[in-house]
Amino acid sequence: MSTDTGSGEILLPLRDGRTLAYEEAGNLSSKTIVLYLHGFFTFGDASETTPVLFSKNVHFITPTLPGWGSTSPPPPSTPYRDCLTSDMTTLLSHLYPDSNGRDIKLYVAGGSLGTVSAQILYGAPYDKFPFGRCILGVLLLGAITPFRYHKDYAKDMTWTHYILPGPIGHYIPFNLLTHLIKFVLVRKLSTIEGAEASLRETVFDRMDQAEREAFAKWSEERGKVPEDLVRKMAENVLKSTSKSWEGFMLTPPLLHSDWGFQPDALDEEHSRPRVLITASKDDHMSPVAYAYYLAATYKNARIKHIDGGHMSVSYHMDEVWAEFLADEP
Repeated sequence: MSTDTGSGEILLPLRDGRTLAYEEAGNLSSKTIVLYLHGFFTFGDASETTPVLFSKNVHFITPTLPGWGSTSPPPPSTPYRDCLTSDMTTLLSHLYPDSNGRDIKLYVAGGSLGTVSAQILYGAPYDKFPFGRCILGVLLLGAITPFRYHKDYAKDMTWTHYILPGPIGHYIPFNLLTHLIKFVLVRKLSTIEGAEASLRETVFDRMDQAEREAFAKWSEERGKVPEDLVRKMAENVLKSTSKSWEGFMLTPPLLHSDWGFQPDALDEEHSRPRVLITASKDDHMSPVAYAYYLAATYKNARIKHIDGGHMSVSYHMDEVWAEFLADEP
């Protein structure tokens, strides 16, 4: 067994002239794959892969999603869902050229915005994503629901999210509100200091004392202080938008779009994989109600409750990964 701790970003040319960025770590020849899909304002980053994944002898792959970082946005007039399934099929076929499509074990995970892409792959028709037949488990960290079917999605939103990506922004034509917000954010997030200030305002200043202490302990365990991790997250924000803001512009329409399947109408084979959903009780970005909706909708799903806000699942990731991959030796 050869273990790779992460060799940095790799750029994969695609047949349509686009580029897909990804990173990988772990046992690069393992037929047990964890495909991790990143969240909002970040990119595929395998530089701090948890020891739990190394101990499970998996191949950890984390692509950068369309329109973020070094990955090209979808081609014009191509639905996001089709772009994603095509990109992931190409990536896995590239990494496993001799696979027959059934000799690998695939675990799909996503955090925050990445839970949308994880669900798209989970429910995708197999002619669109052939590797879907290999999925054994799906992990949704701070999940977002399909607004098209979750009629009460806006009830637990903050006012900020109710405006965008919620109903107000959705019903203003031509994605105009997203363009306006982008105009503001481009200036606000143009420097590390600006990104840090935004992160403190939207995430860290909302923590209660218990979570602040948990965050400080988690940072210390990684040989850092909280300010180091805030700076790293701010750097990720800038890198994620360094080439374009298309990922941001795509997000509100994506949340309201057709993801390619109806969640409560998946067939038996699609419903076979186990779905683990984390729910942080004080998460204002991914309300607990979203986790309850998904657990009630997907046939083989359960919830893992966590104290704290949007960041809190990070402090428990070793435990979450071990639970999610419990069937792996």
